This record gives sequence, structure tokens and C-alpha cells, in this order.
Amino acid sequence: MSKKFYMTPGSCSTGIHILLEECGLVFEAHIVNLLAGDQYKPDYLAINPKGSIPALVLDDGTALTEFSAIAWWLARSYPKRQLLPATVAGEVRALGLMNYAVHTLHTQGFARIFTTERFAPSSGDHASVQAQGRQIIDQGFAIVDRELAGREYVDAQFGIADAALFYVEFWAERIGIALPENCLAHYRRLLTRPAVRQVLAEEGYASVLR
Repeated sequence: MSKKFYMTPGSCSTGIHILLEECGLVFEAHIVNLLAGDQYKPDYLAINPKGSIPALVLDDGTALTEFSAIAWWLARSYPKRQLLPATVAGEVRALGLMNYAVHTLHTQGFARIFTTERFAPSSGDHASVQAQGRQIIDQGFAIVDRELAGREYVDAQFGIADAALFYVEFWAERIGIALPENCLAHYRRLLTRPAVRQVLAEEGYASVLR
């Protein structure tokens, strides 16, 4: 039984897709159409009752969910890829930045822009919710920018935190939010990685690579 990866092109699952390719894994990719509500269909809820992506079903049928959990599992399961720093202090820092990208920049910031109606059912409140999201994004990237100062990656080499930062940097570029200097350099550096280029091409974003 091969691994099955449930993903949506251009979403947070892009970061996990990159990590799967960095690990050199063979897997089946299954597209979950979020706009069509595929994540709430019984067949998918049987795999991931949370109704979210990404999800990774392992060879034994175990389903992993949540970006941070899947990324950490990949790093620990394939240590030769060195996707986590070698020291405890470095690992804690990487986990902190990864979770900040996922749970603040994504869930608190971009979510207010992409799914405004979840935060404010009334259309009259949408502009203020989106403005709040933009403020969270700008403040978040300013923090990340300081963390990346003088560094090519979060740690000495590419790791799981970089994959998480990549997908929110990718979103910022897609919707015209200017990245601060170090974040922009980080984003452009990751665009040169073979796994990143392969994933973007496979997910329909080859134009980003030109």
C-alpha cells in the first residue's frame, strides 16, 4: 500500500507536497476541491474527520492530519534529509517559526482575507476584517523577517519551517502583498530548489517560475 496525500493546489498543502518531494517519497496525490466542499464529503471525512487539508495516509492506513504534525513526522521519519536542526534549541526555534506561519500568518491573517465570511457574516464588516487580516500579516512577516536576518534558511539548511514559510510567502506574492527584504530573499531562494519548482509546476503554477 502506497502513501496517499490529500491536497489542494496552491494551498497550505503545497508546503507538505514540497516536503514529500524533498524526502523522495512515492505517493498517490488526491485533489480535494475546497471550493466544491469536497472536504466535507463522507468519503473524505472518513479519512480526516476535521474536514481540512492536508492529510497523509501512511502505508499502514494511519491518517496524519495538520500541517505541523505531518511535517514533523516526515522530518523524524526521514532523518537523513535533515529537515530538522541537529540541536534541541534549533529544533524548538524551527517548530516555533513553523507554527507561527501556520497558526498566525495563515489561520489568523490570510484566513481573514481568503475566507472573510467566516469571521464576519455581515458583508458590511468584511472590509474591517480584511484590514485586520492584513495587519496581522504585515506584523507577522516583520517578525519572520527579523528571524531570517543573516540566514539563507531558518536553520543551516532547508527544513520544515522553510516549507511552512514558503506557502505564506507564496500567498503574499500571489495577492500583491510586498514581502520584507529577508522574507523576499528567502522566497526567491526557495523558488530555485528543484523540489519547489517541481511542485509548483505540478500544481499549475509554472508561471511563478518564469
